[in-house]
Amino acid sequence: MAAYRIYRIVWLALKFYLQIMLFRKRHQGTWDPLTVNKWNQLVTKQAKEYKKAAQQLGGLLIKVGQFLSTRADIMPPTFLAELEGLTDRVPSVSRGKIVSVIETEWNAPYTQYLQTLSDEVVASASIGEVYKGILKDGTEVAIKVQRPGTERIIHADFQAFAFIMWFFRKFTPLDKKADLPALYGEMIRTIGNELDFLEELKSGRSFSDRFGTFPGVRIPSYYEELSTKRVLVMEWIEGSRITDLSFIEKHDLERKELAERLFLLFLEQVLNGGQFHADPHGGNILLTADGTITLIDFGMTGTITKADAQAGLRIAEGVIFKNYDQVLDALEELGFLLPHANRSLLKDAINRTVKMYESSELFQMDSLMLQQLLEDLQELVLTQPVQLPAEFAFFGRAASTFVGVLYVLDPEVDLLGLARPRVLEWAKSQETGGRVFGREDVLRWLLNATDPARALPQKLAGFLEEPDRFRHYLQRRDETDREWKRTLQTRTFAGCFGLLSFIGLSVGIWFEHEPYIWVSAVVLLGSLWTFRTID
Repeated sequence: MAAYRIYRIVWLALKFYLQIMLFRKRHQGTWDPLTVNKWNQLVTKQAKEYKKAAQQLGGLLIKVGQFLSTRADIMPPTFLAELEGLTDRVPSVSRGKIVSVIETEWNAPYTQYLQTLSDEVVASASIGEVYKGILKDGTEVAIKVQRPGTERIIHADFQAFAFIMWFFRKFTPLDKKADLPALYGEMIRTIGNELDFLEELKSGRSFSDRFGTFPGVRIPSYYEELSTKRVLVMEWIEGSRITDLSFIEKHDLERKELAERLFLLFLEQVLNGGQFHADPHGGNILLTADGTITLIDFGMTGTITKADAQAGLRIAEGVIFKNYDQVLDALEELGFLLPHANRSLLKDAINRTVKMYESSELFQMDSLMLQQLLEDLQELVLTQPVQLPAEFAFFGRAASTFVGVLYVLDPEVDLLGLARPRVLEWAKSQETGGRVFGREDVLRWLLNATDPARALPQKLAGFLEEPDRFRHYLQRRDETDREWKRTLQTRTFAGCFGLLSFIGLSVGIWFEHEPYIWVSAVVLLGSLWTFRTID
């Protein structure tokens, strides 16, 4: 079973890679609308195939699919759109198997601690299932239990993905675009924490310490003495999803006030640093009849440090004062840029983007030129070692999910209006360069942000220089693109032999044909060595 899972996952990854390499070889030098349409069809087909395999195999494939759906820096938009609907809602296992896990973890019959355990599952996912129970003292609790066999399945899947990461790092140009070992580490850390319910308990208690006194907000309490790595016992909250508008109407709750309170709760998680809820969909935000908001399920969390927040402040300041070295330094500090990034090229791209924005306000720039700029920026992200660190990837996913919830509550919610006074208060209290961000800094920001007339001569000069700068930029881009395509072309042939010999080796092992195994292994090693040494 484990060998079959590993084989299917590895084969799927190598198959996708080979399809992409062959497509690039077939269409090198031509990237017209027809080619773009064919590319989107290929990527969409791959996404559907991945989604089907994930739904069949479950386990890490679903979690990785959800993880990749947050990685707009490395995945095509059409792939992301298809993965958006990938959920880990799966059929529940039998109650008897769940009881067996509980009793094994508690080392006693469940009736020793519970009066009753519900006959039906309350919620079911790929890792855990939730039942309702009543303790001996009459307290109602929610009991989250890890599905039997989950650790064995995830362990096999991690082995498959470790091989895939090793192959891409050693034998493909992807190692120059992203820190693959760090990406794999992010995946293990994020998904691995979900397998340990004691980590979720710690996160829940951390949120309780930080937001337990937040007006109108509640964090459930946990029963540490009954919680283990595979069983989590927490306070039962009687309520409904916060997006249940009929529940809100029934209890005469004010949707606008709920949206404002929920937004400020999320904003506090970011501004003050520490953990943030990385999966704030409607099912993880409960609403009680009296209007209290309850956060549940802290299995997936991210972290925003105070240093991260201050780096964001330096990025904004660098853009305002056109100090793009400062912008790049802050991006590198945050982990968005890998050390071997072409800083000159990236700085030029940022500079051109800002100038294009400023010029368009004055001269209504040609739409084709603006479209070309956006396409070049997207290509720059794909060809440069630019990545989105996991904590920011999950933050982006959390933010988009959260905003969707807010607009269900209040379609006219003014996020900027709600955020402005709190963010200004926060900014004044931050330290930048060893000093407090005070009144003189606020004034300096306002002067630079609201006085475009002062920069008019610079804008006019930049606009007159733009055509020549744009032509040189396109020349550099095309030269880089040609070199990239030559490398891909020379590696494709060796890659094909490596893939075919890998298949042959798998067949030889399956049928225990020793001569076939040796021949395939020799060809595979030779292909990988040739592939790796091509510069």
